[in-house]
Amino acid sequence: MKKVITFGTFDLFHIGHLRILERAREYGDYLIVGVSTDALNFSKKQKNPIYNQEDRKKIIHALKVVDEVFDEESLELKGEYIKKHKADVLVMGNDWEGKFDEFKEICEVVYLERTPSISTTEIIEIIKE
Repeated sequence: MKKVITFGTFDLFHIGHLRILERAREYGDYLIVGVSTDALNFSKKQKNPIYNQEDRKKIIHALKVVDEVFDEESLELKGEYIKKHKADVLVMGNDWEGKFDEFKEICEVVYLERTPSISTTEIIEIIKE
Protein backbone atom coordinates (compact mmCIF):
# COMPACT_ATOMS: atom_id res chain seq x y z
CA MET A 1 0.00 0.00 0.00
CA LYS A 2 1.37 3.40 -1.00
CA LYS A 3 0.79 6.10 1.65
CA VAL A 4 0.49 9.80 0.88
CA ILE A 5 0.77 12.56 3.49
CA THR A 6 -0.16 16.22 3.25
CA PHE A 7 -0.64 19.11 5.64
CA GLY A 8 -2.81 22.19 5.93
CA THR A 9 -5.02 24.40 8.02
CA PHE A 10 -8.20 23.70 6.01
CA ASP A 11 -10.09 26.59 7.57
CA LEU A 12 -13.36 27.59 5.85
CA PHE A 13 -13.22 24.46 3.72
CA HIS A 14 -13.56 25.26 0.01
CA ILE A 15 -13.21 23.70 -3.46
CA GLY A 16 -9.46 24.39 -3.54
CA HIS A 17 -9.04 22.25 -0.42
CA LEU A 18 -11.12 19.45 -1.90
CA ARG A 19 -9.23 19.48 -5.21
CA ILE A 20 -5.80 19.29 -3.63
CA LEU A 21 -6.87 16.41 -1.36
CA GLU A 22 -8.43 14.52 -4.29
CA ARG A 23 -5.30 15.04 -6.38
CA ALA A 24 -3.02 14.07 -3.46
CA ARG A 25 -4.93 10.81 -3.08
CA GLU A 26 -4.16 9.95 -6.72
CA TYR A 27 -0.51 9.49 -5.70
CA GLY A 28 -1.31 6.50 -3.50
CA ASP A 29 -3.83 4.20 -1.85
CA TYR A 30 -4.05 5.82 1.58
CA LEU A 31 -4.21 9.55 2.37
CA ILE A 32 -3.01 10.92 5.70
CA VAL A 33 -3.71 14.58 6.51
CA GLY A 34 -1.97 16.64 9.17
CA VAL A 35 -4.30 19.45 10.22
CA SER A 36 -2.50 22.42 11.78
CA THR A 37 -3.44 22.94 15.42
CA ASP A 38 -4.93 26.21 16.60
CA ALA A 39 -1.66 26.96 18.46
CA LEU A 40 0.44 26.34 15.33
CA ASN A 41 -1.83 28.60 13.28
CA PHE A 42 -1.62 31.35 15.88
CA SER A 43 2.17 31.10 15.97
CA LYS A 44 2.31 31.43 12.15
CA LYS A 45 -0.34 34.09 11.56
CA GLN A 46 -0.92 35.75 14.97
CA LYS A 47 -4.61 34.91 14.66
CA ASN A 48 -6.79 31.90 15.26
CA PRO A 49 -8.59 30.03 12.47
CA ILE A 50 -12.34 30.60 12.10
CA TYR A 51 -13.05 26.93 12.93
CA ASN A 52 -11.26 25.25 15.82
CA GLN A 53 -8.91 22.34 15.19
CA GLU A 54 -11.37 19.64 16.26
CA ASP A 55 -14.03 20.91 13.83
CA ARG A 56 -11.47 21.24 11.01
CA LYS A 57 -10.27 17.67 11.66
CA LYS A 58 -13.86 16.35 11.61
CA ILE A 59 -14.53 18.04 8.26
CA ILE A 60 -11.35 16.60 6.72
CA HIS A 61 -11.90 13.13 8.17
CA ALA A 62 -15.45 13.03 6.75
CA LEU A 63 -14.12 13.20 3.19
CA LYS A 64 -14.09 9.85 1.38
CA VAL A 65 -10.60 10.53 -0.07
CA VAL A 66 -9.07 10.90 3.42
CA ASP A 67 -8.14 7.82 5.43
CA GLU A 68 -6.45 9.29 8.49
CA VAL A 69 -6.18 12.70 10.20
CA PHE A 70 -3.81 13.90 12.91
CA ASP A 71 -2.78 17.14 14.64
CA GLU A 72 0.17 18.94 13.07
CA GLU A 73 1.66 20.68 16.10
CA SER A 74 4.90 22.01 14.58
CA LEU A 75 6.23 22.85 11.11
CA GLU A 76 9.64 21.59 12.25
CA LEU A 77 8.25 18.07 12.82
CA LYS A 78 7.23 17.35 9.21
CA GLY A 79 10.07 14.84 8.77
CA GLU A 80 9.05 13.07 11.98
CA TYR A 81 5.40 12.94 10.85
CA ILE A 82 6.47 11.45 7.50
CA LYS A 83 8.50 8.75 9.26
CA LYS A 84 5.90 8.04 11.96
CA HIS A 85 3.14 7.52 9.38
CA LYS A 86 5.47 5.62 7.00
CA ALA A 87 4.48 7.93 4.13
CA ASP A 88 5.82 7.18 0.66
CA VAL A 89 4.82 10.54 -0.83
CA LEU A 90 4.59 14.08 0.59
CA VAL A 91 2.17 16.29 -1.34
CA MET A 92 2.04 20.06 -0.85
CA GLY A 93 0.65 23.03 -2.75
CA ASN A 94 3.05 24.73 -5.13
CA ASP A 95 3.11 27.83 -2.94
CA TRP A 96 5.56 25.69 -0.90
CA GLU A 97 7.63 24.76 -3.99
CA GLY A 98 11.16 23.74 -2.97
CA LYS A 99 10.58 24.24 0.76
CA PHE A 100 10.30 20.51 1.50
CA ASP A 101 12.92 19.14 -0.89
CA GLU A 102 14.97 18.11 2.16
CA PHE A 103 12.52 15.19 2.59
CA LYS A 104 13.33 13.71 -0.82
CA GLU A 105 15.74 11.38 1.00
CA ILE A 106 12.89 9.75 2.94
CA CYS A 107 9.97 9.98 0.47
CA GLU A 108 8.85 11.31 -2.88
CA VAL A 109 7.97 15.03 -2.71
CA VAL A 110 5.28 16.42 -5.01
CA TYR A 111 4.10 20.03 -5.31
CA LEU A 112 0.63 20.44 -6.84
CA GLU A 113 -0.69 23.59 -8.45
CA ARG A 114 -3.23 25.36 -6.29
CA THR A 115 -6.74 26.08 -7.53
CA PRO A 116 -6.62 29.59 -9.02
CA SER A 117 -8.65 32.49 -7.62
CA ILE A 118 -9.63 30.92 -4.31
CA SER A 119 -8.13 31.05 -0.86
CA THR A 120 -9.43 31.14 2.68
CA THR A 121 -7.92 34.62 3.10
CA GLU A 122 -9.83 35.89 0.04
CA ILE A 123 -13.07 34.34 1.31
CA ILE A 124 -12.64 36.05 4.70
CA GLU A 125 -12.01 39.41 2.98
CA ILE A 126 -15.18 39.00 0.87
CA ILE A 127 -17.21 38.19 3.99
CA LYS A 128 -15.82 41.26 5.79
CA GLU A 129 -16.95 43.50 2.92
